[in-house]
Amino acid sequence: MDTRKLVDPALLPVLDVFPTIALTSELLAPMREAERFAQLPIVAPSEVTDAIAQTIRSVPGPAGAPDITLIIYQPRNAPGALPCIYHIHGGGYVGGAAGQLEPLHRPASYDLNCVIVSVDYRLAPENPYPAGIEDCYAGLGWTFANAEALGVDRTRIGVMGESAGGGLAAALALLARDRGEYQLAFQHLIYPMLDDRTCVAAAPNPVAGEFIWTAHNNRFGWTARLGHEPGQPGVSPYAAPARATDLSRLPPAFIACPTLDLFIDEDVAYANRLLRAGVPVELHVYPGGFHGFDIFGGDAPISARARRDSHEALKRVLHP
Repeated sequence: MDTRKLVDPALLPVLDVFPTIALTSELLAPMREAERFAQLPIVAPSEVTDAIAQTIRSVPGPAGAPDITLIIYQPRNAPGALPCIYHIHGGGYVGGAAGQLEPLHRPASYDLNCVIVSVDYRLAPENPYPAGIEDCYAGLGWTFANAEALGVDRTRIGVMGESAGGGLAAALALLARDRGEYQLAFQHLIYPMLDDRTCVAAAPNPVAGEFIWTAHNNRFGWTARLGHEPGQPGVSPYAAPARATDLSRLPPAFIACPTLDLFIDEDVAYANRLLRAGVPVELHVYPGGFHGFDIFGGDAPISARARRDSHEALKRVLHP
């Protein structure tokens, strides 16, 4: 179905600038190389750059695995311990990098008066599950262990991510609950990639997934992450959080997704299941938006509204 007519009119120019690309194994290397030099069209004011310190740390990864890189943003001269966002980047489990998000993370650290720790995890298909989630868990453990040195309040550490990063953040919330080592304050999920079974749905959503992140790309990403075709029995909930049978005792969730995003059905379903499990949920659905609309939509009112909703929700949970 041609769903262009359903796109918010203010977002239509974005589709001409960011054409939809079909991922293949041959495209991965050039895509990642391009990402190394990609810059979001956002420039932080000089007062933000001056006020926020950036540190890049190499810290121990999971047992027997390589070290991982954390990029840390800290307000200078904070008078006391601050809350912390542990952030996980997106990229369909096969791409992306923490450093790409500096134009977003510096202003967020400044505006929200918080520390942001952004983790670089191993990518699929070279490193299928559980490499990525175990890297994220190792980085979270380092953050808790070094909270005092970072000027972080351990009781106000939460996880956040977009797309695949949102899926990893949801999985990390499950893993932290089940291992019982770290208590997370919140999970902030922006159009999270949660369910490999969307790839094999008998009746896929006819108006979702035409732009940016398509059904083809979704199957490619999930196959890379799992190391096999998606939709098979026995997939771990730490790989695909929607597979979890018990969603109780998880931290409060913020979930946002636009209506034309391929993930809309799985995200709304996850929010509903969290609610039924007694988890506080704030759910936002944006009519006429597509995957990445909040980042690439610029001054479009729908994009500004989504960024504002996310910002205000973070402010409430970071500084209750």
